[in-house]
Amino acid sequence: MVKKLLDIKEVAEYIGVSVNTVYSWIWQKKVPYIKLGKLVKFDSAEIDRWLVKKSVRCTNWDRFLTLR
Repeated sequence: MVKKLLDIKEVAEYIGVSVNTVYSWIWQKKVPYIKLGKLVKFDSAEIDRWLVKKSVRCTNWDRFLTLR
């Protein structure tokens, strides 16, 4: 199994947010990360699982469509 570790810039690009947002999430411990000495890295598989957990599902899609 090969783990792909991303740096801060790569994870920001991957999820479509700014680098400053990623730094803020790290400081607030909102995003899973790996600390290697002074380096901060992200396991791409763990980021994918985190994104799935953060997803909001529409429970009443038909009603949403009729309200538009």
